[in-house]
Amino acid sequence: MEKIKVIIADDSDFVRDGMKIILDVDEEFEVLGVASTGKQAIEIAEKSAPDIFLMDIQMPEMDGIEATKIIVERGLGKVLILTTFDDDELVKQALASGAKGYLIKNHTPEHLKQMIKSVYFGSGVMDENVLESLTSGSENKVNESGAYGFDASDYTDREMEIIKAVAEGLSNKEIAAKLFISEGTVKNYITGILSKEGLSHRTALAVYYLTGKK
Repeated sequence: MEKIKVIIADDSDFVRDGMKIILDVDEEFEVLGVASTGKQAIEIAEKSAPDIFLMDIQMPEMDGIEATKIIVERGLGKVLILTTFDDDELVKQALASGAKGYLIKNHTPEHLKQMIKSVYFGSGVMDENVLESLTSGSENKVNESGAYGFDASDYTDREMEIIKAVAEGLSNKEIAAKLFISEGTVKNYITGILSKEGLSHRTALAVYYLTGKK
């Protein structure tokens, strides 16, 4: 397959250089450039057409959330947030800005590369601890129809089965096998559900179902 073209944005030289080395030695990836601010990342992208941004949140001049919003609005690529911050509000801001994933900087190189591939091929990814944090607490307690705040009244039983499976982290293939339907049918259901809720990707749908918050 074609190499996945990546831009790395982080204000730490150590992190930038480390991630670049990890990706440069893998023939499946090509690092188009590195940036220490969100603004620099956008400037590089406008000249080089990346597929994926690895985006830190806290950076000078323009932070990762603001940069993500601009990147998504301009169609410059997909953003995978990679940060040390696991604050629930930052997670929600990042997803609302259009980020396709949110990971904490504690993963092995192989896991990071797999997450980049997942985002590249259209899946949303979420750090397990971050998702658990979003769904913990009595205010986010999930009832039979999802979290309080999630409106299940507009959905058929089959659609709710799909939504619950997405929230469990199942892939389209796994959902298809579980419900005895085709992967194409699963994809069509998810596309329709995302459109109905005005959500951009399945991770945001899982968060909405589990927390009742978009």
